[in-house]
Amino acid sequence: MRYLAMAVVTVFVMSASVRADEEKVPLDKVPKAVLESAKKRFPKAEVVGASTEKVGDKTVYEIELKQDGKTIDVTLTPEGVITTIEQQIDAKDLPKPVAEALEKKYPKATYTIIEAVYAVKDGKETLDFYETILVTADKKEMEVQVFADGKIKAEEEKKPEKKEEKNDK
Repeated sequence: MRYLAMAVVTVFVMSASVRADEEKVPLDKVPKAVLESAKKRFPKAEVVGASTEKVGDKTVYEIELKQDGKTIDVTLTPEGVITTIEQQIDAKDLPKPVAEALEKKYPKATYTIIEAVYAVKDGKETLDFYETILVTADKKEMEVQVFADGKIKAEEEKKPEKKEEKNDK
């Protein structure tokens, strides 16, 4: 039970944080087309936050939604065109090849976030890969992307954010 509570807290903290290259945006400053498009795609979800991010020289919006206790991140153009959907799932819902690849590469890891990532092109959603944030048995935090067939697409160790030290002397 203690581990479940820690996992829930970790998921909450991680989902509440914004990546370094993202900037939080008040919902009233998000273009109407962006919010409408996200709400239309997920009508039962509650909008809980928004941010912008630079992709190349273009700005995209990421709308964070909650539905049935799970997070859904929708990335859209300023015109409201959905480009990516990241939908939180349970570990039990991972395809067998993905679960086996993760267990083989990271035995005894603890998963803090697992998402199915869909690419959206011309309105058509296609599963691209699964993404997980996990803590390895030796306490390293990793972000791992795995294709549905179990092939690892990318992996990156997440370094703790350094706090700026103040020198009051």
